[in-house]
Amino acid sequence: MKPKSKVAESTAASCFLVMSLLCSCIIGDQMETNNEGLSYSYYEKTCPKVEEIVRSSLSSMFILDPTSPAALLRLMFHDCQVQGCDASILLEPIRDQQFTELDSAKNFGIRKRDLVGSIKTSLELECPKQVSCSDVIILAARDAVALTGGPLISVPLGRKDSLSTPSKHVADSELPPSTADVDTTLSLFANKGMTIEESVAIMGAHTIGVTHCNNVLSRFDNANATSENMDPRFQTFLRVACPEFSPTSQAAEATFVPNDQTSVIFDTAYYDDAIAGRGNLRIDSEIGADPRTRPFVEAFAADQDRFFNAFSSAFVKLSSYKVLTGNEGVIRSVCDKVD
Repeated sequence: MKPKSKVAESTAASCFLVMSLLCSCIIGDQMETNNEGLSYSYYEKTCPKVEEIVRSSLSSMFILDPTSPAALLRLMFHDCQVQGCDASILLEPIRDQQFTELDSAKNFGIRKRDLVGSIKTSLELECPKQVSCSDVIILAARDAVALTGGPLISVPLGRKDSLSTPSKHVADSELPPSTADVDTTLSLFANKGMTIEESVAIMGAHTIGVTHCNNVLSRFDNANATSENMDPRFQTFLRVACPEFSPTSQAAEATFVPNDQTSVIFDTAYYDDAIAGRGNLRIDSEIGADPRTRPFVEAFAADQDRFFNAFSSAFVKLSSYKVLTGNEGVIRSVCDKVD
């Protein structure tokens, strides 16, 4: 398993961009949401072109920068995990606040906040003060999946933005550690209403993007790392690819390894690697061995449609977690500031 060249990544991303625009099916139209205030037709009258504007803003960016989809998907995950899906991760410090959730070490490498802000600017020209930054994050993440070959998920909209960003200490406590195991992961997603199958499916987001070496190196602190369903040959690859420094060193933070063998394409390769013990993180390996999760890993590896359906269901649940609706929040005109 070798990191792909930028040319290969760009070519793959371009091909799948065209294919997904032509072939992606919308999944989730029949899903229900228990969150009062969210609707599948929320902007039908106030901003009917919202989805078109978001997608057109992203399409060219994804061709120029094939790492953008994974960055946007991670941005959504980290926003929704802390205080719910409220775009708090986009806010700069407010008044005397010194450290925001973005300052948490677990948010290291969060990117493309500016891209969300750029999309928001376009929406403000089309329909001022109508579309929330939190909905933009969700739509951008949804399109990140579709434009890399995954399903085009129908998501309910109508979230409002928070008026504040929590401290880094809140983010530290609510974001999962890179050392999370199966128990931690299943508990985390069960709290968001997901079944075990959906929890395994949402982990499939790791099929695109990279893992920074500072998160990989922590696995080598365990002398029994190979017992975590890690292929010894893959462990050797990781040791060669990642510098032998402290996990918190600058060298470890600056280097990375691809999440799977097709790291710019949203497919089932992540599950093939999980079965074979080629997972970068502890959860990526253990999910393929634990008796609670392995049956679903095997099912997804063999049936892409089943994976796409389960992922879509899990995506809707995650993106609807603890949202602000109605008068509970606001619609920011600029995503990194409170009006």
